[in-house]
Amino acid sequence: MGQSNPSRKKKQNGFVRAFFADGAPDVMFFAIVLILVTLGLVAMYSASYPYAYAHENGDSFHYVRRQLIFVGIGLAAMLAVSFVRYQRIEFIGAYGGLAVSLVLLVLVLLMPANEDGEIRRRMTLFGVDFQPSEIAKFGLILFCAYIISIFYEDLIGKNPLQYKWAKRINAFFRMPLMNRSLIPILICGFVTVVFAALVYLESHLSGTIIIGLLGLGMLWFGGTRKKWFFCGFILIAIAFFILYNYTDFFRDYMMERIDLWRNKDADPLGGRWQTNQALYAIGSGGFFGTGIGGSKQKHLYVSEPQNDMIFAIFCEETGVIGAFALILLFVLLIWRGIVIAINAPDRYGMLLTLGIMLQIGSQVFLNLCVATDSMPNTGISLPFFSYGGTSLMMLLGEMGIVLSVSRQSKLKNKEKATDKTRAKSKQEERA
Repeated sequence: MGQSNPSRKKKQNGFVRAFFADGAPDVMFFAIVLILVTLGLVAMYSASYPYAYAHENGDSFHYVRRQLIFVGIGLAAMLAVSFVRYQRIEFIGAYGGLAVSLVLLVLVLLMPANEDGEIRRRMTLFGVDFQPSEIAKFGLILFCAYIISIFYEDLIGKNPLQYKWAKRINAFFRMPLMNRSLIPILICGFVTVVFAALVYLESHLSGTIIIGLLGLGMLWFGGTRKKWFFCGFILIAIAFFILYNYTDFFRDYMMERIDLWRNKDADPLGGRWQTNQALYAIGSGGFFGTGIGGSKQKHLYVSEPQNDMIFAIFCEETGVIGAFALILLFVLLIWRGIVIAINAPDRYGMLLTLGIMLQIGSQVFLNLCVATDSMPNTGISLPFFSYGGTSLMMLLGEMGIVLSVSRQSKLKNKEKATDKTRAKSKQEERA
């Protein structure tokens, strides 16, 4: 029998350790994700079966069956990604995600309009139907996390730019106004604006808002000084004022939704129908709810209850207790994600995790605001609950990255504790 080569085995082990994370994942975060996915499946089936029966040839299980497939693929992806060291995707993920997102966002705009003459937000590629804006959100997080991490010293520093025009501006203001911190700000800001503009062209206002929030949030998490945010908000306010009052930038359907939100009595059988029915559902749930499956508003009153208004049906069936329990679960998930980010082994892992948590938090907040009529009605899905394969699978894949970060942060803390124990024992032996 041939003997094994120790050096070859050592090289293989080195490759495995370099590519795969070998620490333990954060159990609490993993458990909360599983609870949310399970609750989401139950709530989605309960909300969808009357609508599916009426619109899918009597197949009450149409939506939940498809959602189960998405959950299976998403959970498999989450587990697989959680074992990979997230540093392995740092460069490829940043520029690959940027390129793929841009190509898909442009391609979907080139697709033929739907039957109503509206621009499509979804596209089919190789037999798979998906929404490019969901991929773009993650692509933006990957890109900004990478750029901010490699330009971090410039971002927080005050080293002036050495270009002639920059020197003239600095000399005029007698301060290093044009400094190297502008490099990551302009790069991330430009990509955010391009992504937001392409999504806006899809008539996808909610997606535009979330992408804008993600770009700003990543710069904030990266340590951008407040003066740049102050300048940025002034520019945004001026641009908003000009676009709102002197251009047709805000399309008719957007203005209509704002007017319907401001005037609660307008068009109750038309534009206000879905929002009013959602409010009736929330109000009729009372404290304890009507019980799972007991909703009345899902019986073709709330249009497509398995999507944006699923929270209203959930409130009707579980009441105030269920609504607060669901909000608490999301708060715990985000809190645990922040804890993982704080303990991340490097800045890139911290930014990735915080960006993902910001995406979930902003979508939950905006969805709840829409369902409770606290803001104009825009199509925002509730993470892990609303029907949709692209959103769910992308979210679960992102959860895998957070678990990968948690594996390495736990391993790092464990190694630190071991080193301290060894140092202490050596000191005791010397004494």
